Amino acid sequence: MLEIVEKTLLTALGAASMTQKKVEEVVNELKERFNLTEEEGRRLKEKVKTAATERRDELQQEAAREVREAAERMGLVTKTELAALEARIAALEQSCCKQDA
Repeated sequence: MLEIVEKTLLTALGAASMTQKKVEEVVNELKERFNLTEEEGRRLKEKVKTAATERRDELQQEAAREVREAAERMGLVTKTELAALEARIAALEQSCCKQDA
């Protein structure tokens, strides 16, 4: 029974969009509705928090990938690429100045 409640909760509410307060409200409501014990409610809350954290991390990684791909399509350089170019220019300027002296 608890497994069905967990799956329903995660599916219906979308773990990534739930705040801590909302999780607690929903878990308390489910505890009352399905006569869950305090321990079952605690485990359910922890599972939802874990799922939300995992989903948030996945979404952040996906967003970062999308931004990188969009920047690449637009021809933008990354900070790392810019730093490498600046170092290369500085090295070229030094070698040029040494030849002039």
